[in-house]
Amino acid sequence: MTHTVLVTGVSRHIGARVAGVLAADPDIDRVIGVDTVPPSSLTRGGGGVALGRMEFVRVDLRSPDIAQVIAAADIDTVVHMSLVSAPSKSAGRTYMKEHNVIGTMQLLAACQRSATVRKVVVRSTTAVYGSSSHDPAVFTEDAEPIEVANSGYAKDATEVEAYVRGFARRRPDVSVSALRFANFMGPGVDSPLTRYFAQPVLPTVLGFDPRLQFVHEDDGVEVLRRFAVEDHPGIFNVAGDGVMLLSQCVRRSGRPTVPVPSTAFRVIGDLARGVGRVDFSPEQIALMSYGRAVDSARLVEELDWRPKLTTAAAFDDFLQSRGLFGGMPLTVIDWLATVWGGGMKR
Repeated sequence: MTHTVLVTGVSRHIGARVAGVLAADPDIDRVIGVDTVPPSSLTRGGGGVALGRMEFVRVDLRSPDIAQVIAAADIDTVVHMSLVSAPSKSAGRTYMKEHNVIGTMQLLAACQRSATVRKVVVRSTTAVYGSSSHDPAVFTEDAEPIEVANSGYAKDATEVEAYVRGFARRRPDVSVSALRFANFMGPGVDSPLTRYFAQPVLPTVLGFDPRLQFVHEDDGVEVLRRFAVEDHPGIFNVAGDGVMLLSQCVRRSGRPTVPVPSTAFRVIGDLARGVGRVDFSPEQIALMSYGRAVDSARLVEELDWRPKLTTAAAFDDFLQSRGLFGGMPLTVIDWLATVWGGGMKR
């Protein structure tokens, strides 16, 4: 039985939502949320998402202080949500890497020394598979990336998973789960991809129409809740059913596009970052060129449950929440392309 849960990364939207859902569970005695800044209130459609009885503790995961929190509260379940997907304008890439990698190392070291921790759930990303012209049609959890990430969020996540595997070997008595999420979509999600689709004009990589997958934030929170209160050790892909071509996403958004060479795509991204809009990292350019799709069958079988919203439905909800829904509905040809996952130019 889950008694005391520690949730990291509660200052960000998904982390705060997970902490709030767990705090509302009467079978959980305590929920402690940690981050460097406290969470702000979450709203959707004018309604608030209560954090309830979650107790907030200000902790920088890069410091050994997290061990004191775990020991003092007799934590038995850790839900690690504190992975940053893009550098902030103020902190930069160095801080992002230290936060993601060093922070995870400190957290796992504290868990390893703990006599009470019995379960660790880590939010990871499908970015660990990379994006290249030689990728398989879909990645399963056992597949290796064709091109190993050497920078950015994907590299951080790859290193984090390596530390998670090492922890699992050293503490076989602990249930360890790594959840590789596709790109989150939803009203409250703020990510490089949601900021991209919110631009008035969308640059695309000339000659490419990548396949994309999304998971709705509601489904992502439900998966994390279930892994926190149930034992499901292992690595699992998490994505909504189906895929969308970038061209389909663009039509639904009603945004005009400007096809540009990949080199110019990066330059445009640098300019957009300078005004605080969006940053096109090398991994983002690869995704917008070659796309990526994963198989979530292992998750569905493990939980006897599947995400309620498909990739297309998750994207539609995001568009509607931002007032961006100005495109055309899918045609039959679009629908067939989605079902078969084809159409990506190499």
